[in-house]
Amino acid sequence: MFYAIPLEHRPTWRNPPWMTVLLIVVNMIVFWGPQRSEENARDRAATYYVSSPLPAIEVPRFLAWLEETGDKHLKEARALQKAGNHRMLLRWMEQEDDFQQRLKSPSFVPLQDARYMDWKSARTQYEGRLPAPFTRKWAQSYAKDAELRPVTWLTATFLHGSNGHLIGNMVFLFLFGFSVELALGRGLYLAFYLLGGLGGSLLAGWAYAGMGSYGLGASGAVSALMGMYAVLYRLRRVRFFYQLFFYFNYVTAPALLLLPAWIANELLQHWLSGKGVAYMAHLGGLLAGASLMALVMLVRRKPLEVPVTQDEAEAAADDGFDAHVASAQRLAQGMKFEQALGQWRAAAQLRPQDQKVLSAWFKTALLWPEGEDFHRAARRIFRLHAHDEQTLQFQHASYRTYFEKAKPGARLQPEDMARLSRRFARAHQWGDAEKLFNALHKTAPTHPELGETLGMLVSALCHAGRREQAALWGPQLQQLAPGSPALQVLGGV
Repeated sequence: MFYAIPLEHRPTWRNPPWMTVLLIVVNMIVFWGPQRSEENARDRAATYYVSSPLPAIEVPRFLAWLEETGDKHLKEARALQKAGNHRMLLRWMEQEDDFQQRLKSPSFVPLQDARYMDWKSARTQYEGRLPAPFTRKWAQSYAKDAELRPVTWLTATFLHGSNGHLIGNMVFLFLFGFSVELALGRGLYLAFYLLGGLGGSLLAGWAYAGMGSYGLGASGAVSALMGMYAVLYRLRRVRFFYQLFFYFNYVTAPALLLLPAWIANELLQHWLSGKGVAYMAHLGGLLAGASLMALVMLVRRKPLEVPVTQDEAEAAADDGFDAHVASAQRLAQGMKFEQALGQWRAAAQLRPQDQKVLSAWFKTALLWPEGEDFHRAARRIFRLHAHDEQTLQFQHASYRTYFEKAKPGARLQPEDMARLSRRFARAHQWGDAEKLFNALHKTAPTHPELGETLGMLVSALCHAGRREQAALWGPQLQQLAPGSPALQVLGGV
C-alpha cells in the first residue's frame, strides 16, 4: 500500500476554497441524509427479519445456492450460519442479484411446501418494511445485465458506504482540492472535479462489468484532483508524508514523480486485492485529472497561478524586505534621511502593495519634492489595488500632498488620472474627482477609459443626491459614452 499527502499548503481566508467546502458539505448531506435514513430503515427491517421465520427458511436455501454455484466464500457463509449471524447473511443475500432472482421465483418455496404460508406472510411483511431504494438506485451497477444509466456515473461519486469511507475521501478532497481550486478558479475546478469523477466511473465500469455488486464513492473524483495536483506542480519540489506498506516518512520531491507512483499503486492493488475497493476508479480518476490539467495548461494563454510551496514561501519571506525596513528605520532615527530613502525604495520594490512602506517612502521623499523618488512613491500609492475606505483616504491625502508639493509640478499618467478620478468619486471627493477628469480629458482626449470614468462620476453624484451637479456633465457624457448606464441613472433620478 502506498499513499502520499502534501504538507505544503494551507487554505487562506483571503481566498477561501468555497467550492471544495461545498463539495464536502454536499457529500456529507447525501450520506448523513437520504443514505443514513435508508440504512436506518433497513436496520429496522432487518430486526424484524431475524425474529421472523424467514432465516430458518431462506438461509439454508442461500447456502445451497452458494454451493451449487461454487462460491469460494461458502465456508464463511456456513460459519455465519453456525454463529447465528442472520443480519450479515441477510445483507449478503441482498447483494447477490442472481439469488434475489431465484428468491422471487415460484420454485423457491413451492406452494405445496408446509411452510409456504408462513414464508409468504413474513416475506410480505419484511418487504413492506423496506425503504424505497436510494443508494443502489443512484450507485453504478456492475451487474451482468445492468441497465445503461450514464447518470449514475456521476451520482455514484456522491455516495459512500460507511463513515470511514466518507471521512477518508473528504480528508483527501480537502488536502488536494483547495490548492487545485485556487489555481483553476471555482467554475473550472468544479467542472474538472465532475469530469474526473466521470473518468473514474467509466474505467471502473469497464474493468468490473459483469462482476455484480455496485460502485460508489468520491474516490475517483478525489484521485482526479491528485492527478491535477501532480501536473499543476510538475517538477516543483513539494514536501509529502508517505506510507509504503509499514514504512512511513517525509520526503521532498518533484510533484510529478508522484503521478506514476500513484498509478503503479492502483494497478498493484487491483491485481493483488479483492474487488472490495474499486482501484480502477482511482486509476481512471488519476488519468482523467492529469489529462485535464495538462490540457488546460497547454491551451490557456495566461499561465495558471500555482500556489507557492512552503519552501518557496520561506524563500520569499527571506527576500531582504525586513532587513530593508529595519535599516530604513535605523537610518531615519539617526537623521540619515537620504540613506533611509534608498532603503524604503528597496522595500517598496519588494512589497509594492504595502501601504506602511509606501507611506514611509513617500514622506521621506517629501524632503526632496523635486526628486524622482517623490514622483515614484506617489505613483505606487495611486496604483494600490485595495478599494477599502482606509486605502481611498490614504490615496486622497497623498494626492493632495503630492499635487501641492511636487516640483516643478505633478506628473500623472492618464491611467492614474482615470483611476484616481473614479476612486475619488466613490469617496465623495467631488472637487478632485472632477479636476482629475478634466485633466484627463485635456491631456488624453481619446483615452479608452474617458467615458467610463465620467459615467462613474455622474452615477456617484446622482446616488449622492447631487442631481444638478451631475446634470451639468450630461451633454459631455452623451458625447463620450452615449450608451452609458449613467445616462439612464441621470434621467431616472
